[in-house]
Amino acid sequence: MATRRTTMRSRTGTKLYAVRDESGQFKDIQTYQRAHAADLRQQSKAEKEAAQGPIERQVRKAAKNAVKSVKSSVRGAVAAVERAAKRAVKQVAGPQPARKTTVKAAAKKTTNKPAAKTTKKAAVKTVKKAATKTTKKAAAKPAAKKAAKKTAKSK
Repeated sequence: MATRRTTMRSRTGTKLYAVRDESGQFKDIQTYQRAHAADLRQQSKAEKEAAQGPIERQVRKAAKNAVKSVKSSVRGAVAAVERAAKRAVKQVAGPQPARKTTVKAAAKKTTNKPAAKTTKKAAVKTVKKAATKTTKKAAAKPAAKKAAKKTAKSK
């Protein structure tokens, strides 16, 4: 954004550009000659685009689009990694169900059925199913399976 400058003259008669801040104090003072030369050296966006040829415009546009697509894909990848990390944290930090109580409850369900209908294999199968459904972690599953086998052997 261009700042508004006022012209003034020094005691020696040199023309000056002065820039003031919101309170009215001088923020910057330059000689008119230096400031005007710097202004002439600088080109506006419209002047730069007018000076370019059609091929340069196409190349610049293609480069901008390439940068834009790379930025968006990187953002998507970063978001995917963040989601995966959150999921992993939830799985690790989630409360574990009480292993013994779930296995005992599953064993009670199978033992309450009539003995003629349930065989040893069927009892083990149902206990394993119940244990795997209720336990969330992979480490809890082997313990539940061992307990299921013990309850099936005790029949």
